[in-house]
Amino acid sequence: MRENGRNAIVTRGLSLWYGSFQALIDVSIEVKEGQITSLIGPSGCGKTTLLRCFNRVNERYDYVRTSGGIEILGKNIYDSDVSLVELRKAVGMVFQRPNPLPVSVYENVVFGLRIHSKRRELKRSELDTAVEKALTEVGLWKDLKDRLDARATSLQLEQQQKLCIARLLPLKPEVILMDEPCSALDVEGTRAIEEQMFELKGRYTIVIVTHNMSQARRASDESIFMLMGRVVEHAKTEDLFLNPRNPKTLEYIEGRYG
Repeated sequence: MRENGRNAIVTRGLSLWYGSFQALIDVSIEVKEGQITSLIGPSGCGKTTLLRCFNRVNERYDYVRTSGGIEILGKNIYDSDVSLVELRKAVGMVFQRPNPLPVSVYENVVFGLRIHSKRRELKRSELDTAVEKALTEVGLWKDLKDRLDARATSLQLEQQQKLCIARLLPLKPEVILMDEPCSALDVEGTRAIEEQMFELKGRYTIVIVTHNMSQARRASDESIFMLMGRVVEHAKTEDLFLNPRNPKTLEYIEGRYG
């Protein structure tokens, strides 16, 4: 999917309806490649809906309709030649609560490879290499290399969430979407996931939905403030928090609503 250019994600006049309710209104943004971008705003403002547009997950529901356009790495994801399977390989997603499969650590990491491989069988050596590489990238290899047969659901929550990230990596995604990935974690777990995001930045474009203003300030290069389905302000995170241009942004980050 990759084409040259600085923007990983571009939306133009994007609107979305759940039945008769309009959840996104004329959203036009540009998300830079290789950076971490936070989507912030009060509950119900459209953050998660927008995030799920980027891999067309919303379209699982027949009462959802959209207008406008989305380009991922220069390709219109609504073009007729776009495969949803390939799109969701290129644009992976991590959810609020860790959701490892109830199988071994090893089988979690190779699950996507087994499903998406065009060959009937992959060599064990290929799978072993993929597991070591993915777990190393998320900082789990040292702790889990002797526990690859352990049931993934037996891991600590922080390790489970890192494993969910590792599960994406063998598919070579370009973009990783994170929907409040730290909401089920304690302070130490949150710190570990944020450190993981810093490690992945540059190799992957990361878009994160968060209600945690401190997390947005610490972890993201740019932030997008949304309110009632619209983008109110999009700026470098430091600028948005220290010198917001829109008074509604200031009200939100000062905690006057939301």
